[in-house]
Formats: sequence, C-alpha cells, structure tokens
Amino acid sequence: MKKIFLNEQVTLAVVLINILIIFLQECGLENAILAGLDILCTIVFVIEMVIKQHHKGFRNYWSNGWDILDGSITLISLPSLLVYFVPIIPSLKILVTLRALRVFKVFRTVRHFPHLRETWVGFKLALRQSAAFLLAYFVIIVVIAMLNSALFSKTAPEYFGTPLDGIYTIFQMFTIEGWYEVPNAVVGEMPPIWTHIVRTYFCFLLIGGGIIGMSLINSIFVDAMAADNNDDVKSRLDELKNELEENRNQMRTMMEDMKKLLESKKETE
Repeated sequence: MKKIFLNEQVTLAVVLINILIIFLQECGLENAILAGLDILCTIVFVIEMVIKQHHKGFRNYWSNGWDILDGSITLISLPSLLVYFVPIIPSLKILVTLRALRVFKVFRTVRHFPHLRETWVGFKLALRQSAAFLLAYFVIIVVIAMLNSALFSKTAPEYFGTPLDGIYTIFQMFTIEGWYEVPNAVVGEMPPIWTHIVRTYFCFLLIGGGIIGMSLINSIFVDAMAADNNDDVKSRLDELKNELEENRNQMRTMMEDMKKLLESKKETE
C-alpha cells in the first residue's frame, strides 16, 4: 500500500481525475457517480496524508513545504464532504459555501510543475531587487490619488471620492483600462479651456505612470529574473573553461614528458 500512496505519479493521476470531476460538477453535471468519485478521491488524499505521516513522522511531514501544502489542502477540503451527507436546510446554507473548498485540491498539481523550484528562486530574487522601485511606484500612486481626490472629489466622486477610490482609479488608468472614461467623467460641465487642461493632465499621467512606469517595472522584473539564469550560465562556462585549462595543462605535461623521454632515449643510443 505504501508503494501506491507514496508514488507521485499515482497521486498526480488521482489529482487530475478529481479536478476533472470538480470541473464537471461546477458545470452543472451532478449525479451519484461523480459525487462518489469525488468522495473517493478525497478519501485517497486522506489515506495518503496518514501514510506519509506514518512513514516520515509527524514532525518531518509538517516541516516539509510540499507536504504542508498537500496536507493543508486535504484538511481544507474535508468539510466539503458534509454536503453529501447532511441535508441542506436554511440553517446549514454554509455547507454550500464549504463545498467550494474542493477547488483548493487543484493546487496539488503545483508541485509537479517542471523547474518550479528554479522559477520560485528567480521570482524571489527579482522581487527583492525590484522591491525599492515597486515601493516608490506605489508611493507615487498614493500621492497622485490624494491630489486627484482633493481636486476632483466633487466633480467625479465615483472615481476620486476618497483617496482609496483614487488609488484604485489611478491603478486602473496605469494599466490602461478605460483610461479615457475617467477624464471624461471629471471634466463634466467645465469650461472648454479647463476641459483641455484636465484631459492633457490625465494624458501625461497615462504616459508617465502607465506606459513608461509599467514598462520600467516589467523590464526591471524580467531582467532580475533573467539575471539568475545568466549567472548560472556564466558559472557553467567558468567551469568549462577551468576544465579546458586543466586538460590543456595535462596535455602540456604529457608533451613535456614525451619530449624528455625521447631525449633520454637519444642519449642512451
């Protein structure tokens, strides 16, 4: 039994089958067969968790990152089984919500993604190197949102009624999502000269924060992630260079030995 439940390929197959079952159920296809298979998959996950804890030990199991993920998802999805056994009455409508927790079992496929560890290391490195710029960018958004709330809270309260509304609006504009709707709502009944000034102001915001700012963030983040790969390639090239240098020294030593051997042979003759 251990060989079955400790086999990663078997576990992945069960996870994929369970994902298909959940997908069909969420699409409205409900029947006893799918419900039974869903329960069976959850039981398999529980048995797998118990066997792994017995095999590795409780402390070792809950100190491993992937096991913590698998075990937590299994425990979170357990309450969803109550839907199959407890009749849904108004006082127990929360069970319908608990059923949605089954979706968390999809995350069990994450550990099987190729090169996930290297990607995660590169992501953390990129996040660390671009953290200062991200913080500065967020501060700029907050400052602009506060300024716009002071200027346009009365003319466009749905966008700049409060600084929080302003932050969301500025972020929406910087992602170039409906950016033209905001200045059109702000200008309202303003005189033509102020209408052009306000629209020009928002155009500069879009260009500076949306086009240039977001492009800088993307470039910094991508360069930081690629830097880790470049360092790896550089280290491998250095290793190859050292190996070639060692081989060259060995060949030089062999040639010198051969030369000495030939010279000694001539002397003896």
